[in-house]
This record gives sequence, C-alpha cells and structure tokens, in this order.
Amino acid sequence: MTAELIDGKAIAKTIRGEIAAEVETLKAKTGKVPGLAAVLVGQRKDSQTYVRMKKKACAEVGITSFGHDLPEDISQAELLKVVQDLNANPDVHGILVQLPLPDHIDDEEILGAISIEKDVDGFHPINIGRLSMKRRDPLFVPCTPKGCIELLDRSGVEIEGKQAVVLGRSNIVGLPVAMLLLHRNATLTICHSRTKNLPDVVRQADILIAAVGRAEMVRGDWVKPGAVIIDVGVNAVDDATKKKGYRLVGDVAFEEAKEVASKITPVPGGVGPMTIAMLLRNTLDGAKHAWGVE
Repeated sequence: MTAELIDGKAIAKTIRGEIAAEVETLKAKTGKVPGLAAVLVGQRKDSQTYVRMKKKACAEVGITSFGHDLPEDISQAELLKVVQDLNANPDVHGILVQLPLPDHIDDEEILGAISIEKDVDGFHPINIGRLSMKRRDPLFVPCTPKGCIELLDRSGVEIEGKQAVVLGRSNIVGLPVAMLLLHRNATLTICHSRTKNLPDVVRQADILIAAVGRAEMVRGDWVKPGAVIIDVGVNAVDDATKKKGYRLVGDVAFEEAKEVASKITPVPGGVGPMTIAMLLRNTLDGAKHAWGVE
C-alpha cells in the first residue's frame, strides 16, 4: 500500500482563493481591506525570505501589507514603540514580529505587547491560555498548528476518538497542536526526548504529528499500518546531487513511511504552505472582528 499524498500546496491554494473572494466581498461592503504588519529586525536571510513570502501572499489575496525593516541594534524601547504604534493603527488588523529576534531583545515582552485583537500568530499568553482550556476559544490559533488540523479536515480524516501522537512539545507547534487535537476529542499522547520506548509509543498513532526537528527520525517501522502522518519538520541534509548541496526532508523517513501510512504530507509542499494560508485567514478574521462583520 502506498499512502495518499496530502498536498498542502494545492489545499493552501484553494484556501487563498477562498480568502481572496471574501476580501473582495468585504471591500465591496465596507470600502476597506484587511492589513497585516510584518516587523523584521536585522538582516537574517531566512527571516527576510519568510517576510517576503508573506508580503507576496498578502498581495495575492488583496490584503494590504505594512513592512517595518528595523536595524539589528534597535533598542527594546524602540521596538516596543513600533509595536504600540501598530496596535493603535486602525488599518492594521494583524501584527507579525518575525522570530528569532536579536539576543538583546526580550521577545516575550515584545510578543506580549501585541494587542490580543491583532495577535495573528496566536502567541499572546491570553490566546495560548484560552487554547489550553475547555470552552475558552482563543481569538487566534497559531498558524502552523491550525494548518495541520485544516489539512486533516480537508483530507477527510476523522479526528474524534482516534489515537493521536504528537512528536515534539514546542510552544510554536507541539503544544498548541496537541490542544487542538484534544479539543477535537482525540485521545492524545505527547512524546519528547525523555519518552521511553519511543517507537512503540509512535506506533500506536492513528494520527501522527511529527514536529521534533530531527531529519527522518521516524522510520517506516515506527508507523502503524493505515496511520495518517502530518510531517511538520523541515531539515536540510547534505546532497551533492543538488545545486545547493542539500535537500529538505521532514522528521519522517518519507520513502519508508509512505509504504505503511494511509495518508502523508510531503516535505516540502505539505505543512509549509498552510502556515502562510492560516496567517492570511487569521488576518482576515482580525479585520472582520474589528469591523463587527461576520
């Protein structure tokens, strides 16, 4: 049996089309469009690439993007002022501070300063707190975890009652996606570096979310026959046959796992495109909330 590919690129394209249509409808109704502000500190090439991709995605769906490229040596107080000004700007409905920030910046204070109504990354302590409680809906859910659940839903995967295993416990992916699965009535196990008999635990999963950041850690014989795999990992491994000298792989050994699983996401082209699609969705929802529009 070869697993069905969960094509995140195609699903994200469909979602972006839905968002573009909704933005156009809102523009006709209100005369306004949603706005997303991206704050970039320093010259990290990967961060610059991510912000550029997000700005391009905004343009494709009709969302206005506000760019703030700031120097590496900006002070905590100056960066805080930028965030506060964006909080007060009625044309901005989402604020994205690109991580990581320089070492001298207290990122917890910066992220906590973002208005909860504009926290489209979903990392504000109140949003995370609501996510971790029953019957306390957050205003925003973190984009990558939200994208993982959307991939399952749009691929026809039933979550309720299933054994779900989350490999990894980061604040950005592992813990939030675990909460989302729990809210959808999955029976949940979270694995990490101290988990004993890890292959045996992973092998119980009807749904496996791999988000540990170790290249091809999950082997084919770790996978329960018929399991659904969402591979969040993006890892560079040396490959002399490639022009860049490396290729990207996930946390799951794809070629092995696809012969056992029923559905699986590729890397790249699986979860990655969904993260930006969910950022756009959150920004649109932020605008609707601000305008009192359903």
